[in-house]
Formats: sequence, structure tokens, C-alpha cells
Amino acid sequence: MNEAVLETRGLARSFTQGDQTIDVLRGVDLTIAPGEIVALLGPSGSGKSTLLQAVGLLEGGFSGSIRIVGEEAAQLDAGQRTAMRRDRLGFVYQFHHLLPDFSAVENVVLPQLVHGDEPAAATRRAEGLLEALGVGHRLHHRPSQLSGGEQQRVAVARALANRPPLILADEPTGNLDEHTADIVLAEFLRLVREEGSAALIATHNERLASRMDRMLRLHEGLLQ
Repeated sequence: MNEAVLETRGLARSFTQGDQTIDVLRGVDLTIAPGEIVALLGPSGSGKSTLLQAVGLLEGGFSGSIRIVGEEAAQLDAGQRTAMRRDRLGFVYQFHHLLPDFSAVENVVLPQLVHGDEPAAATRRAEGLLEALGVGHRLHHRPSQLSGGEQQRVAVARALANRPPLILADEPTGNLDEHTADIVLAEFLRLVREEGSAALIATHNERLASRMDRMLRLHEGLLQ
């Protein structure tokens, strides 16, 4: 597949505060190739999360074009957008957002069941991902029984469970100490590459960003 996994053209988003209009995104053009891992750099408040929410089809109010694996998202209805998020996108956030009443393996199995996979195959897939991320010995522990690094590894496995072409990550190690963040990011990048997914990873940490294939900076609503 040579077609871009993600392509945006003229992507814009404004917010109104009182009498003021704040232009957070001012016409973002972005292309990510299959298998490419791209760092999105910028300080807090620069619009990194807004850009990820846009390309993740999580919010409305945007103008411009968003094409995911060649399909224009603006033309999709709500049900089709939900299906695209389920089938083509994986999400990793700063906070893991795991379901607290389910074990690690169940958290990774559930999105596959929603996708329509058979329970046995979904369980094998979940166990394999968690083993690859170094938490195979914690399959049946709930999130409250896991360390921060372990919780984030489970979140990474969940994002990859349905083999999405594109992973979107918003400060995925921002809630971890530096040592744990280094380990988790290394495992994250290794597994994304092994799975053949592309990724757009927002961070303010240039040292971590330097491990990725390409770095982009968001400044005053535009990519540099």
C-alpha cells in the first residue's frame, strides 16, 4: 500500500472566547506514509491535542480535508466515522483510560470483540501483544493492580489490537517518570514498527521525539 495513511489539507479550527476568536489550527497540511512514525512537537497549548482530536475524528468544528487511508472523513456520517475510528485508528493517551473492572487481557480483547473478532482469536492476539510488551505475567490483573508503566503498556496493546493503519498518541509517556517513559516508548515504537502501523505521536520531549522517523513542530497553528 503506497497511499498515504493520513493526509490533511487546510485543516483549521477556531474557538470563540467572549469577543475573541482564537485560531488554534490555521491550515495544517500533513501527510504520513504507511509505516512512518512522526513526532508532533510543541509546547502545552500549541494545539497538538486539537490536531490529534481532528484527525482522530473525535470532535467537529473543523474545516479542511482529512483523508484516512484515502477516504475523506468529511463525507462520512456519524456511524461511518465511528467505524473508521474502530477499524483504522488506534489511540494512546497520557492517561491510560483502561476499564477498571476488567483485567489487562480483557481490556485488549474488548475492542476486538467490538470489531467482530472471535473470542478465542481475540484472546490469543491480546496475550501476544501483552507478552511482546513485557506484561505477559500480568494478564489477569486489573488496572489498579498494575504500575503506571504497566498500565500504559496495556493501553498500547489495546491501541494495536485491531491492527489499525494509524496510531494516534497524545503524550503517551507524559504521566511516567523519565526512566519508565524511556522503556515504554522504546517498546511502543518497536511494536508499532513490527506491526507495520504508522503513528503520529504528540510530545513536548525532543529527546523522545528524536527516536522517531520525522519531527514536525506546531507553531502558531501551522506545522514547521
